[in-house]
Amino acid sequence: MKSRRLLKAAEAVREVVSTTILFHIRDPRVKNVTVLGADVAGDMRTAKVYVSVMGTPKQQSLCMHGLESAKGFIQSKIADRMQTRYTPVLKFVLDQGVKKSAETSQLLRDVIPDEETVPDEHADEGEDAELDLVDDYDADDYEDFDDVDDESEEGMDEEDSGESGGR
Repeated sequence: MKSRRLLKAAEAVREVVSTTILFHIRDPRVKNVTVLGADVAGDMRTAKVYVSVMGTPKQQSLCMHGLESAKGFIQSKIADRMQTRYTPVLKFVLDQGVKKSAETSQLLRDVIPDEETVPDEHADEGEDAELDLVDDYDADDYEDFDDVDDESEEGMDEEDSGESGGR
């Protein structure tokens, strides 16, 4: 298990790298990058930064070359943030997990039908079935129920006023 100090250093490295890529790097090759995490070695001399790059393999390769060329600049930002004896030397690792999960999700959407495409029992009748249900409603059939509601409300009013029962 890693010490608290190493976990804090890894989080600081991840934070600095992601903000530096987002706000300070102007290399056109570096785009669509997500910094997923960082692992700092026990001696704090090296750090692996896990990144995900969306795009084709060629775009991913170009982005990784852009990150490698900006490595010194990013390390200087880390040195400004962390006051340690050694500034970790960065190694960027392309993580395919996010891209693979997006592809798997798309494959599942293609295989599993949507709720809209599942046939239901009234599908052949269309909108006419809904209109028939509304037309079948007859207010005279439910007239007796309105009287029951009025009587039950009157009984509740008597109970609330305290006239019935000796509480």
